[in-house]
Amino acid sequence: MAITKGAKKAHRQSLRKNAMNVTRKLAVRASLKVVRTAPKGDVKAIAGAYQAIDKALKRGIIKKNTAARRKAKVARALKTN
Repeated sequence: MAITKGAKKAHRQSLRKNAMNVTRKLAVRASLKVVRTAPKGDVKAIAGAYQAIDKALKRGIIKKNTAARRKAKVARALKTN
């Protein structure tokens, strides 16, 4: 367990950051689930998934190529033709 005052603070911060990272990751997962059940060409589903993926990328939860791959998969899944 943390002994010094600074170590205790760092531990508290890491717990808060971990909670936010988990929330953001779950948002990405939920948006991809919505995409799987959405009809072809559903603009709201695409926008929601892109927003969740971009926020996760911005916060460093997923890497750049992972974000690009997931966005491409969403676009492919909801393509109209």
